Amino acid sequence: MFLESTNQKISLENTNVSLYIKREDLLHPYVSGNKFRKLKYNLLQAKSENKKTLLTFGGAFSNHILAVAAAGKELGFKTIGIIRGEEMKDKIAENPTLKKAQDLGMVFEFVDREIFREKSSPKFIQQLAEKFEDFYLIPEGGTNELAVKGCEEILTVTDEKFDYICCAVGTGGTISGLINCSKNSQQVLGFPALKGDFLREDICKFVSKSNWDLITDYHFGGYAKVSEELILFINDFYQKYKVPLDPIYTGKMLFGVMDLINKNYFPENSKILVIHTGGLQGITGMNNLLKQKNQLQISIYD
Repeated sequence: MFLESTNQKISLENTNVSLYIKREDLLHPYVSGNKFRKLKYNLLQAKSENKKTLLTFGGAFSNHILAVAAAGKELGFKTIGIIRGEEMKDKIAENPTLKKAQDLGMVFEFVDREIFREKSSPKFIQQLAEKFEDFYLIPEGGTNELAVKGCEEILTVTDEKFDYICCAVGTGGTISGLINCSKNSQQVLGFPALKGDFLREDICKFVSKSNWDLITDYHFGGYAKVSEELILFINDFYQKYKVPLDPIYTGKMLFGVMDLINKNYFPENSKILVIHTGGLQGITGMNNLLKQKNQLQISIYD
């Protein structure tokens, strides 16, 4: 069952900037946020091609892997996940993301990291086709032209009043869709979860507008890296506004947005809309890692 997302106002003090969060995380328990948007037209395409199986790629804590498993279960597809890291083969029960995906019917193929880097090569795809026969292939993170088309539906007519649209960036599909459906008067800001500025080239493959930029200062050391400062922010944000944030994407993006507001980055009376892209299922896995290191945990579900 898929629900509608809503814009939730965040009451800020000592500023005339207004902030709203589009609660895409409420769309579905597992196929939430940008994962629902990215999968929508890919699943329709798979149906039109009479495919019975979905095959995709991801890491051990991937939101995308779980989303594909859940969507496949709900819509009657078999699902196959090509998972990065052979060491995870005997640790499924210890990994909440993989365990849930398996419970939903996904079959795993664990490959070493060097082979995983070749996931887009024709040779590797051919090997998968020989082993698993006929399937519909969805790239890692779900980003392709159909995914961008789905993400173009995130913004609605009622969102035209906003001056800034902000979102986290992983593979670039979500921000590409937002750019394409934004008004020229709006500025779209992406907050990459990975180090580096290489995503610009990937995004440019899907967009022709120039009303966007990447803010690369809030990755906290790189993908899946966190700090006590970030965890404290996530916990405090939930206490104040009752909005849960994941530590990989939306938490970092909102930390950045709030920091920029405090630094007067946005002009007076700016209206900002941030996109909550889901990913909350990853909190349990992150807390398990933090607990092992005897570090502060995300407390919103305790």
